Amino acid sequence: MKQILHKCLPPEMEGDRKLPGVAPCAADDWLRVDETYAEQMAYRLELLAERPGAVLWEPETSREAAREVLDEALGLLPAKGFVREGARVTCPDGRRVTVNWQAPLWTLGHLVQQDICVLEKRGDQHVLVAAVLCFPANWRLAEKADRPLSDIHTPVAEYDDALARRVQRLFDGVQAGRPLWRFNRLSYGDSDLHQPARRDLGLPRRFERAERQCVVRMPRSRAVVFSIHTHVVLRAG
Repeated sequence: MKQILHKCLPPEMEGDRKLPGVAPCAADDWLRVDETYAEQMAYRLELLAERPGAVLWEPETSREAAREVLDEALGLLPAKGFVREGARVTCPDGRRVTVNWQAPLWTLGHLVQQDICVLEKRGDQHVLVAAVLCFPANWRLAEKADRPLSDIHTPVAEYDDALARRVQRLFDGVQAGRPLWRFNRLSYGDSDLHQPARRDLGLPRRFERAERQCVVRMPRSRAVVFSIHTHVVLRAG
């Protein structure tokens, strides 16, 4: 278990919103670098090295969409403290990452704090077709891979048919260059970022875990990215 805490939540995430509570997002704001970048990235690299099967899924069938996500991200990174020289990227923590177009989500997992889920429209719903998911909150990538949105959210009590339709309309309607974002906040007794299953039963809920989630349309493939930036703070009082 690793404890990596933010000093506070971003100002826009301190208030309460009702699920799904979406709002417009700046075109470049689905990726952020914050004060925990070095610590979170060190943990991500450890998980990708030691548990790749649990945190990374990028099948050949989704490779083109994933490459587009990496390409779009690389275009944003220089304004966020990264330096790109050809196929080499120097990160804000000083690491150098070689871009691997055969493993685009593996590359993104070594560059950015956000978890990245890639979804494509199949029939009436968007389906999870690839992901790098190092910091899950009570879900396992292997159990959600290749499943539609309605199945992905099955354990969520509030996710009824009406909400499922609203979320699907959101994914259908998001436009390239005009991302949307929302956030959630939950109390936890365990501060570990990597929690495919909760393990804080009986513990005092000393921590607040919040996810800043962005929905981003890719302009060429029309795939949708669901990016997740996880924050954990010590609860006041």
